[in-house]
Amino acid sequence: MRPLGQTIPFAEALAQALAAVAPIDRTERVRLDEANGRVLADHIVAGADVPPFDRAAMDGFAVRAVDTAGASLRAPQALRCVETIYTGQTPGRAIGPGECAEIATGAALPPGADAVVMVEETDRVDSSPPRPTVQIMKPVTPGQNVGPRGADIARGESILAPGDHLTPSRVGACAAVGRADVDVYARPMVTIVSTGGEVVAPGQPLGPAQIYDINRWTLVSIASLHGGMPKVLPSVRDELPALQAMIVDAAGSTDVLVFSGGSSVGEKDLVLDAVRGAGEILFHGIAIKPGKPTALGRLGSTPVLVMPGNPASCLCNAYLLLVPMLRKMARLPAHTPRTLALPLASRIVSTAGRHQFYTVRVEDGAAVPAFKSSGDITSMSRADGYIEVPAHTGAIEAGETVHVSLF
Repeated sequence: MRPLGQTIPFAEALAQALAAVAPIDRTERVRLDEANGRVLADHIVAGADVPPFDRAAMDGFAVRAVDTAGASLRAPQALRCVETIYTGQTPGRAIGPGECAEIATGAALPPGADAVVMVEETDRVDSSPPRPTVQIMKPVTPGQNVGPRGADIARGESILAPGDHLTPSRVGACAAVGRADVDVYARPMVTIVSTGGEVVAPGQPLGPAQIYDINRWTLVSIASLHGGMPKVLPSVRDELPALQAMIVDAAGSTDVLVFSGGSSVGEKDLVLDAVRGAGEILFHGIAIKPGKPTALGRLGSTPVLVMPGNPASCLCNAYLLLVPMLRKMARLPAHTPRTLALPLASRIVSTAGRHQFYTVRVEDGAAVPAFKSSGDITSMSRADGYIEVPAHTGAIEAGETVHVSLF
C-alpha cells in the first residue's frame, strides 16, 4: 500500500484541470442535420434577402390599401378578384384600381398590391368567372398583413459568427440563407480505458471474483453528452510495461485520456506510475468525498485524468472535472446545473475536512439522501442531483434548506 500524499482543495483541482486543456482548433464540415449542438467555426452571411419577396402574412385578398378606404360592414367596398395566388406561385399580373387577388399565407404579393385584407373581413358575393366580386368590410393601411422583403434577414447581414453554439433556431437561420452545411469545431477525442482484471464487459459471462464494467459506459455517456467523441480502448492488465506502452500510444492520438481505476493506493494501482514514467503528475488526491484518489497528469500536451474505480466516485468526478474540461475543449458554454432550494429530509453527516458532494433524490418537495457508498452506482442512478457539504461542515440537520444541483 502507498498512502496518498497531501490532498488539494476541489477548487484548486478544478482550476488545474481547466488550465490543462485548451479549446480545439480543428474544424470539420457537417450537414445541417448534424449541426445541432455543435459550435460554429464559420461566418454565416446572408447572400439574399429573407424573405426574398413581399409576402402575405394572412390568408385573404391582396389589395391596394387606397381601394379599401371607408369600407365597413354597412358600406363594404366591392373589388374584382383577378386571380388566386398560392405559395410557390409567381403572380400572373399586377393589381390595378378596384382589383384584388385571393392570396394564401406566405405567397408572393402581386405588383401594385400593398396590403392584405384577412379573409374573415371579406365576403365573396359573386364567384362566377372570370371576375368574381369580393366585398371588403374593413379598411387596411399600406403594409398591413404583409411580410416585407428582407424583413427577417437583409442581404449581406451577418447571421452567425465563429464560436456561436448551434441551437435549433440557429440551424434554422443557416437554412434560411440557403446553407446546406456549415463548418464547425471538431469534438475533442476522449479515450477511455478501464483497468483491472476484475472488470468484464456487459454481455460477457462473469468469472469468479469478476464484476461488470460500469465506469466505461458512464464515462462514454458523459463524454457524448458534453461535446466529446468517446473512444473506448480494451481493458489493460495491471502491469507497468503494458500500461506505459498503451499510455504513450494513446496520448499521441487523443485530446484527453481518461482512466477508470488505478488511481488509488494499492499495489496494483499502477496507472500513476505509468503516467509519471512517461510524463508528469499535476496532482493526486482531492479533499472531496466521493472521489478523493483522483489524479491529473500530462503527457506532452495531452491531459490524463485518472479516476477512482468505484462507480459513484468515478461518475461524480466526471461531472465535476471531466465535464468542465470537455466543454472548454469543445468551445461549449459552461455547464450550469439547474438548482432547487429544498428542505433536507433527514440528517446527514460529512467527513471532516473533505468537501462532500452528497447525492439526493427529490421526493415530495424535499431532498432525500441517496448516497450509499462510493462503490455503489445506485448512489448516482437513484439520485436526481447532489448537494455540496463544505469541508468545515460536519452535519446538516433535517429540515435545513439545501441547494440541489440537478444532474
